[in-house]
Amino acid sequence: MPPAARSAELPLFDAHLHYSHDTRDVLPPKTAIDILRKAGVRQALISSSNDDGTQALYSEAPDIVIPELRPYRVRGDISTWVRDDSVIAYVEGRLKRYRYVAIGEFHVFGADADLPVPRRMVQLARQHRIFIHIHSDMDAVERVFRQDPGARVLWAHAGFDSPARVREMLLKHQNLWCDLAWRTDHAPEGRLNPEWRPLFLELPDRFMVGTDTPSPQRWYFVEEHARLARMWLSELPRDVAERIAYRNGEAVFGPLAASLK
Repeated sequence: MPPAARSAELPLFDAHLHYSHDTRDVLPPKTAIDILRKAGVRQALISSSNDDGTQALYSEAPDIVIPELRPYRVRGDISTWVRDDSVIAYVEGRLKRYRYVAIGEFHVFGADADLPVPRRMVQLARQHRIFIHIHSDMDAVERVFRQDPGARVLWAHAGFDSPARVREMLLKHQNLWCDLAWRTDHAPEGRLNPEWRPLFLELPDRFMVGTDTPSPQRWYFVEEHARLARMWLSELPRDVAERIAYRNGEAVFGPLAASLK
C-alpha cells in the first residue's frame, strides 16, 4: 500500500481547537462533533471563550472532547487579560466547578508572563497538576519554567518560530511539547518542508497536530486540515507519523483525560 493510502487510515489527536461563544451561536455542538468525527479526529483538546462552549461540547461527546480552561470570558479578553485581576476569580471558580487537563490556550509575551495574573495561572496549573497551553514567544516560555521548573507546557503553534529555535527549546525543557496549529511552513500545501523533517525525526515525541478554530468559519476547515496533515505525515516513517498524528496527544493528555470521567 502506498504511503498516501496508509496515511488516510491515520486517526488524529487535534491539540488545538476552540468553540467560543460566536461559534456556538451558529454551529450547534452536535454539528461540531460530527465535523470532528468525519475528519477522523479521535480526540481533541478544546477550549473556548467563555468556558460554556467547552462544557457543551464535552457533554455532547466526552469520548472525543478533552477540556482545557481558557482564561477568556469573551474574545476581547485576549488583549487585556494579563492585567485584569478579575480573570483570577473566573478561572478559580471554573476549576472548582469542573475538571480540565490544562489552562489555556492563552496569549502572553515576554515580561508580561511575570505579571500577577499569568503567574497565578502557572500556580493554579501546578496546584491542580495540569498543563499550561501557551501562545507565546520563547521568552515567555522561559519565564514560565523559571516560575515552575516542573511545569508541563504545550507551546501553541510551536511559537511560530524556526525549526532551529524550536529544537533549542525542546532540548532544554523536557516538559515542553509543541502543537503545529495554524502554521503551514512545516508542510506548505501538505508537503513536508525538508527543513522540518530532521527535527520531527529527532524529537518525534514532542509534536502534535492542531487546527485552531478562532472563528466559526474555521470549523469548516477541520476536514481539509486533517487531509493535509495526513499528506505530509505520510512522508515520514510510519512510527513517527503515528506519534505526531495521535499517539503523542494520547500519551501526554490521555491519563489526565481518563481521570475526568
